[in-house]
Amino acid sequence: MVKFVMTQAICPEGIEKLKADTNNDVNIYVADNQDPNNYLDEMQDADALIVRIAKCDAHAIENSPNLKVIGRTGIGYDSVDVKKATELGIPVVITPGANNRSVAEHALTLMLALSKNIVEGQNEMVKGNWQIRDAKKAFEFEEKRVAIVGLGKIGAIVAKLCAGVGMHVVGYDPFFTKEQVEGMGYEYAATLEEALRTCDIINIQMPLVDATRNMITAKELNMMKKTAIIINCGRGEIINEPDLCAALKAGTIAGAGLDVFWHEPPHPDDEILTCPNVIISPHSAAQTREAVIKMANMCVDGCLAVLRGEKWPYVADPKVYEHPRWSGK
Repeated sequence: MVKFVMTQAICPEGIEKLKADTNNDVNIYVADNQDPNNYLDEMQDADALIVRIAKCDAHAIENSPNLKVIGRTGIGYDSVDVKKATELGIPVVITPGANNRSVAEHALTLMLALSKNIVEGQNEMVKGNWQIRDAKKAFEFEEKRVAIVGLGKIGAIVAKLCAGVGMHVVGYDPFFTKEQVEGMGYEYAATLEEALRTCDIINIQMPLVDATRNMITAKELNMMKKTAIIINCGRGEIINEPDLCAALKAGTIAGAGLDVFWHEPPHPDDEILTCPNVIISPHSAAQTREAVIKMANMCVDGCLAVLRGEKWPYVADPKVYEHPRWSGK
């Protein structure tokens, strides 16, 4: 029998797949707690740990002596100490592609809601303020310039969706050449500053790495047009949150749509929760019915493959298979 520990339960379809693929020879412990350090007693005999929106640090990994695989239902793995896991020969399974469409559509939805002042309009209307219709904050997409910052799989879908509603797409990605961006049919921005200064909408689709942490601060926000909006469905730490709050309150930019935050969940007194001209969602861009099922099933497939001794290709660091425990496999 194998034991799976889950920080939070994956969807019922994923649970059923796990049971079916193991012929019910599986012990599943759902912690409903984001930190495995709080249930290390359960981790002592765990073969696999599935992490959703949770942390898995070096201490938890080192104190899970039977752990053979960590699964992440998503593409981002900044919440897992991949370095420590790799040192111990423990693959961190990820699910690339499973939520691409979901996140891209969410980014477009935030853009639409901001561009039409939907949230403020509803909030004011239910208070009896019919005159909010004259706020003159709404704008059309046609011929507006949208910068896609990060042209990976999700960013490429966002770009296609934006082009489909008549927007002029500008691509900025330090890993893409001018020829690659123009080959996709979009205008190339050589620098982030160029994209910020010339575009009406800034859409962040970058992963969180050292180079992207605090990529958008007061300096960059001041480069944007006063009528511009910024969207972030990447990672919260990419935008300096206090600087963003200051810019929103000062009218430096027109608005922000956020699915990710410095603190997740945000603290009740976090300033971003009460900022003007901001639309927020609880890191739910990847939580469509379709994406949740695809992520869970792919994560289960990867974890079980690793437990069978197979070198599952979708892992955070392929160097893990250079560890002695994988020799001869």
